[in-house]
Amino acid sequence: MNNEQQQLTRKDFLSGTEPKWCPGCGCNVVLNRLTGTFPLLGIPKEKFVMVSGIGCSSRFPYYLNTYGFHGIHGRAAPVASGLKLHNPDLSVWVATGDGDGLAIGGNHFIHLMRRNVDIKVVLFNNQIYGLTKGQASPTTQVGVKTKTTPFGSEEIPMRPLPLAIASGATFAARISDSDPDLISEVLLAAGKHKGIAFIEVMINCIIFNDGAFKALTDINVRAENIIRLKHGEPLIYGTNKDKGVKLNGVRPESFKLGAGGNADSALVHDIHNPDSTPAYLLASMEHPSSPVPFGIFRQVSKPVYGDRTMPAPSDTEVEKLMMSGGNSWQLDDSGNIGTVDP
Repeated sequence: MNNEQQQLTRKDFLSGTEPKWCPGCGCNVVLNRLTGTFPLLGIPKEKFVMVSGIGCSSRFPYYLNTYGFHGIHGRAAPVASGLKLHNPDLSVWVATGDGDGLAIGGNHFIHLMRRNVDIKVVLFNNQIYGLTKGQASPTTQVGVKTKTTPFGSEEIPMRPLPLAIASGATFAARISDSDPDLISEVLLAAGKHKGIAFIEVMINCIIFNDGAFKALTDINVRAENIIRLKHGEPLIYGTNKDKGVKLNGVRPESFKLGAGGNADSALVHDIHNPDSTPAYLLASMEHPSSPVPFGIFRQVSKPVYGDRTMPAPSDTEVEKLMMSGGNSWQLDDSGNIGTVDP
């Protein structure tokens, strides 16, 4: 790291454009913490790229003083993949939402995870389409009334984090807009990870879905409803740290310390476990039947997409490759088709 890189601050990563998010929107918190994280990664500013699709969160490229690409709806993943594969030295980040990333972009999402491309995906989940004014999204909960579900949604919601883990994500985490310190901790770890890093941000849409995560973010009750995951430590939670999580067969369940067991009975969190099953089970825990974990669920090392790809051939080699094999044709000056000799 040279002296110029050491002197970078979060202000160096702010474009100066005033964010247009609603007052109180958690996107502002994430922007603050993300620009505070970039200087800590020891990467030159010109090596950062922020890619987005369409949605409230997809305004990120305008507010960062880095390279950026504002793509079309749901297509941030292929744009980001192309950038990273063309220039592996770039630190490529994606800002997307539950609609942009899981509806029209859902198939891209799955394949991005399984390929383990070395990019960082921050998915803002507010369980609603915010930018287009309050329609139901893939993560909208059953029974919620929206402009497209006036009698209440009857669709089973998608769960972004379990989907990412099941699809092969080598880094998977969940944070909320009400916990800035955890945001910084997870973003820093994701930025240092080699491979795909997926972060779900539970974010409150104060206009169209206010209070969706109140049980998990309200300071008066959240200690009883969430678990802060820490590698190598037992899953203990509660205001008085008097509850734990253990496995009953293959199902995580809560128990009272001293009643259903002691702290030794609690499941110990291991983010480096090569088996993704424990991480998937934890990611599947939902309120109100279970406490909801936050933090890093999984961080493992696997071959990164593109590392085993041969260097890009020269133009001459590309032309030779295209014209060989007997399956190529060429038009002559008169427009007649003729085969090309290998």
